[in-house]
Amino acid sequence: MAAVSPRLALFLVWIFTNLVDRAFDTFVVPLLGLIVFPFTTLMYVLAYQPASGVTGIGWVVVALGLVVDLTSTGLFARSRRQ
Repeated sequence: MAAVSPRLALFLVWIFTNLVDRAFDTFVVPLLGLIVFPFTTLMYVLAYQPASGVTGIGWVVVALGLVVDLTSTGLFARSRRQ
């Protein structure tokens, strides 16, 4: 589901689980992530561990989310120019 609509997947995770509240102290950062970088925010939420935060392979997962976000943004901008 996240591959098709990361915003919807993040929204559903936020509504039906406590993972987003556990990963972030306020609602502002995940809300901005929902709007600007949904894959990165979703991967951060999934990689976050309460005792230690995001460590090791978790950062690789978050970085992959960022790459997907930047790639999709670049492809969208490129298609608008054509």
